[in-house]
Amino acid sequence: MKIDYNKGKRATPELMQRNRQTSQDAGGRKMKVLLVFPPDWFPSEPYLSLPTLTAFLRSAGHEVVQKDVNLEMYDWFFSDDFLLKVLEKVPQQLERLKKKSKKHRLSENEMELQNALKNCTRSLILELIEKAETAKQVVRSQDFYDAGKLERAISVFHELTAVISLVYAPARICMPPMETDLSYKRFISSELLKAVQDTRVNVYRDVFEHILQPAITDESPDVIGVSIVFQQQLFSSMTFCALIKEQFPDIHVTIGGNTVTRLRDVLPGKSNLFALFDSAVLFEGETAFLQLVEAIGTGSDLTKVPNLIYRNNAGIHTSSITSAEDMKALPPPDFDGLPLEKYFVPEPILPYLATRGCYWGKCEFCDHGEGYTAGYRTKKINQIIDDIRYLKNRHNARHFHFTDESYPLALFKKLSRKLIENKIDIKWATHIRFEKDLSCEQVCKDAAESGCKVLHMGFESASEKVLKLMGKATSTDVIRRSLEMSSSAGIWNHVMGFFGFPGETEEDARYSMRFLEENKDHVHSIGFGTFDLSKYTPVAKNPKKFGVTYHKNLDWDLALNYYFTVREGLGIEEAERVLQEFESNHYRGWDFRIFIREYIFLYVAHFGKNKLPALQYNVSSEERAGRSGGV
Repeated sequence: MKIDYNKGKRATPELMQRNRQTSQDAGGRKMKVLLVFPPDWFPSEPYLSLPTLTAFLRSAGHEVVQKDVNLEMYDWFFSDDFLLKVLEKVPQQLERLKKKSKKHRLSENEMELQNALKNCTRSLILELIEKAETAKQVVRSQDFYDAGKLERAISVFHELTAVISLVYAPARICMPPMETDLSYKRFISSELLKAVQDTRVNVYRDVFEHILQPAITDESPDVIGVSIVFQQQLFSSMTFCALIKEQFPDIHVTIGGNTVTRLRDVLPGKSNLFALFDSAVLFEGETAFLQLVEAIGTGSDLTKVPNLIYRNNAGIHTSSITSAEDMKALPPPDFDGLPLEKYFVPEPILPYLATRGCYWGKCEFCDHGEGYTAGYRTKKINQIIDDIRYLKNRHNARHFHFTDESYPLALFKKLSRKLIENKIDIKWATHIRFEKDLSCEQVCKDAAESGCKVLHMGFESASEKVLKLMGKATSTDVIRRSLEMSSSAGIWNHVMGFFGFPGETEEDARYSMRFLEENKDHVHSIGFGTFDLSKYTPVAKNPKKFGVTYHKNLDWDLALNYYFTVREGLGIEEAERVLQEFESNHYRGWDFRIFIREYIFLYVAHFGKNKLPALQYNVSSEERAGRSGGV
């Protein structure tokens, strides 16, 4: 089933020029925009949304300040300034627990918290401050490539966030991110609003006060845009929005990103949530955001701004106009203003996107097409090469992460050859699906020669039956051959999959496990989970076809996934059981002391794919010796 895109009007150069001329004729002015990337995400590379918007707005003559608050937050967390603030909060927490104990007996968890707080002394904090500085130096220097030092640094980050969590309890602050829990449910709007106002557990209020508030005061922007890519970021984003509107009511605050697009059917009916910001940009944001900024600058009506939900005195309105970008008209991403030297890596990794949408677009479990109003598009290969050369030279960057939904094989082959022909010395990683051409020896050799170090491969399943149900249009023979060719060329194969697609049996799942084990010499790392029924997937749109019954909880008004039952095959709980078994019993060489996507990429680029035993758990000397040769 092909993704059914709603066709949007392409933002051609001519259209953009016409819009700018209209703005100028109406007395428009150059605007100042502050773009914010909120926590929680990995502070190892910039997320592409800010540099992409920045490039587009700057090309139209507007001033842009981009602020990766996520990065700055973790840098601040692991500093003497913040850790001494943690120490100051300890008596407050102890006093709260003391008062609580006078009313009733403390729970076991509360008593454990009390004891941990009593041990959180000044000497401990001073020791942690020293360890924090050392750990940050390790991840930002060549010491990063000493696996022992890197592991100790990551352990220090874990130790630090555990101590930080004590003074925000019952919230739990985590590093690596995406697991931070404020003890509220992000998929219930009323819970989200309570979290925003909770001054005790909401660490993001302190982050705002220290990082974002001073930046807004100093920069005095006309518009602030917050990029919400993952639902986990709703806590930090809504906290920032609420505090901006309280302290800077005249600044227009807009939100955008994947999560916002996926909530487009909900947001217009959530006036209490929408009160925290002024507008929401849906789908692709470049042209829509530019037109929003210029409409605000001229005081124009927002009705003609595409891809927009906005609030005014009359209520909340959704634009009837949609737009999509002409890839050829887009400038390369602009990273100027981002502190690339502060990311938790020894050398910068730059993300780059050559395509929009998915060229395949037929996977029944995938809803990535919902982020676009037009079909698959790509930049021309020469433009891609020019962009990469420019970014490499401007930022002295040799590592690139091509973040396309799935890199088309035709473009993959062209890219490899052009990088070789133009002698552009880079290391790169991307995401790809198994196709027959990938199993070609020369294709993989070219990719490796061009600097391709890691491929994130959409495996999903080894069962032909399940692959057909999923719409993957590949075979186990193609998968096996592709893994072999890629690995033999010196490329690291990271294989991604999941259990529990509707109709998959336990026998199907076990066949996938056996297949991976049988091909372990060519499968270097894995990332497995269970099937999620996202509300915009083909499965959710046609549940009868897949024998699925989904169950909506009306209280979960911001939920992006449904609980479901299946007519045949593994249910949710059964799939979780199979996954747990797989995680406990799979090939030991897939277990790593440190497994952060960007860190594996850098290690492979630095050492070669067969020289990473130092990162692996419990690999025998025989296994190490067997995998030590090669690139």
